Amino acid sequence: MYKVNLHPSIDAIDPDHWDALCDPGYPFLRHAFLLALETSRSVSPENGWQPLHLELMQDDTCVLVMPLYLKSHSWGEYVFDWAWADAYQRNGLAYYPKLLNAIPFTPATGPRYGTSLPAREAARLLPNLLDQVMQQFKASSWHSLFPEQQVADAMPPDVLNRSGCQYHWFNHGYNDFEHFLSRFTSRKRKAVKRERRKVSEQGVTLQRLTGQQIQTEHLECFYQFYQSTYLKRGRQGYLSAAFFQQLLQTMPEQILLVLAEHTGTPVAAALYFKGNDTLYGRYWGCSADHDSLHFEACYYQGIEFCIEHGLNHFDPGAQGEHKIQRGFEPIRTRSLHRIADPRFAQAIEDFIEEERALMEQQIAELTTWLPFRQPD
Repeated sequence: MYKVNLHPSIDAIDPDHWDALCDPGYPFLRHAFLLALETSRSVSPENGWQPLHLELMQDDTCVLVMPLYLKSHSWGEYVFDWAWADAYQRNGLAYYPKLLNAIPFTPATGPRYGTSLPAREAARLLPNLLDQVMQQFKASSWHSLFPEQQVADAMPPDVLNRSGCQYHWFNHGYNDFEHFLSRFTSRKRKAVKRERRKVSEQGVTLQRLTGQQIQTEHLECFYQFYQSTYLKRGRQGYLSAAFFQQLLQTMPEQILLVLAEHTGTPVAAALYFKGNDTLYGRYWGCSADHDSLHFEACYYQGIEFCIEHGLNHFDPGAQGEHKIQRGFEPIRTRSLHRIADPRFAQAIEDFIEEERALMEQQIAELTTWLPFRQPD
């Protein structure tokens, strides 16, 4: 017999209990990561993220945990449903609140719950669990963003399955960066080498810091740069300095900081997270523009790190067709949606079907842009 418990804070759930059910190789589902979002107030009811973290009990044993939020907007999600919200508003209906199963501000595919149940059983339960909470809170819909492919594929037909596109790097047994570039056509290989050379010719040096090597002053520099990238667009970054400082204390072993200096002064930084098999590029900022430095700090340093540490996959973050010519392959991402109102559910399903066909065509075309030589 199953019972659902909902918690208004991740702090209400024992960290060891939570982490024992979750994949330790995916950093963003860790209790420490979700707790840092809440204690730093980066995520809170006041800014439109009401935590409703789910525990599924079987008798007296917790068998599944899931990050869950009641949302009053669609910011910080990276799967865009603003048009759906507008359609509701035009018809005099409320799209918000909606229910969200996702990692806030983190468009990185991975597990969206932790469980001791068999994978097929957990996937079967997912729609029913979210339906129950959606009805309890009178939400218009529920959404699970960037789930793993096998979970998305296991959903019943009445769960809408939406496609997106990102650009990821895969390690095909490379010995070093030169080995990776050897797969490129001559022209594309020269272009990458030219970009890397430009950085050094400007007198910019880079270092990679991990774990305990990252000092408070390094993180303070990074945060100034991170905020500056948002301020240039007239916005504030979603995440507070306290969030990053807390992560440095609670999960330093999964953090990589690339720090760029010019004549001994920090000028840019990129923050990554390490999983068991995947590197995740997440945040970047700079104090001044240096030609090609963004590509070096956010892409090439990450690729080198993966090769040196035997990581097979590099997810550098959302968007950016410019990644393709640098060896990042277009891949399909997924999101799951249930719309309570059957009239809107049908219209949104039609939209998603059209969008999926266009997305498949786009990915096929973008794949032809890759810089790799054709095999002999």
